Amino acid sequence: MKNQDFKLTDQQINFFQTFGYLSFPGLLADRSEEIVDAFEAVWGERGGGHNGKPHEGTARSCIVPFIDQSEYLSSLLDDPRILGITTTLLGDDFNYMGSDGNYYVGDTRWHSDGGHKPEDPTHLKIAFYLDHLNRDTGALRVIPGSHLFGDGYADRLQEEIRESETDWGVHGRDVPAIAFETQPGDVVCFNHNTKHAAFGGGTRRRMFTMNLCERYPEDRLEDLRTYIGNSARFWIDRKYGPKMVGTAGPERLVHLEQVMANDGHLAELSRKAQETMSEPSRG
Repeated sequence: MKNQDFKLTDQQINFFQTFGYLSFPGLLADRSEEIVDAFEAVWGERGGGHNGKPHEGTARSCIVPFIDQSEYLSSLLDDPRILGITTTLLGDDFNYMGSDGNYYVGDTRWHSDGGHKPEDPTHLKIAFYLDHLNRDTGALRVIPGSHLFGDGYADRLQEEIRESETDWGVHGRDVPAIAFETQPGDVVCFNHNTKHAAFGGGTRRRMFTMNLCERYPEDRLEDLRTYIGNSARFWIDRKYGPKMVGTAGPERLVHLEQVMANDGHLAELSRKAQETMSEPSRG
């Protein structure tokens, strides 16, 4: 299959809706070397770690937005394989909602990236892994079906998983889950509600993500603005970086226009965040 012909099957769509994730081993293997080089270049241009300082390996380093710092990485939003995933799951007019690049350190506890209700626009994360990882060295783990907020199973996970040793008698690493053994070029996507974690990682685990969602209806634009406002903790004035916008053709602009029209309040929120925070958020 040619890259421009990539699309999800009905079975993959049903799987995602039922279990909340999809895995694509080797999907971007043909671009993996260039992606890794661009990833490292962004960090090199930004001091090597968090907030312009070197990465010391004691805490997660994070850059937001991330792919927006690189013309090459921004082009991932135009890749037919990424579009094949996003347009199928979110619609042809989906929103790009920003990205984060990371050097992870140690364990990442079980959590969801969102708490969206069934009637809310679907939010999706696409994760790009740049290292060989297995379940004991920081590979992503997900709990199938944990995205279905409002369902008794998913709601119970939400209530109890952070205290798994107290509630269930097991450490987080022993909670039943799917672990993705990854290598550069692999892609995993999951619903923002899906519970995910990683255990046993080193001090410089490389990955970055793209966040995307269904376009918000006109009567819910205030919800979109509230969501955008949550990015103030990263000390950013606009949701997108100049390279993402400056290199956008008409097709990419479809996925940027709604957020650009609704992020005008972010700069003031970011200014206020800087008055109370010692550094931008690490996640």
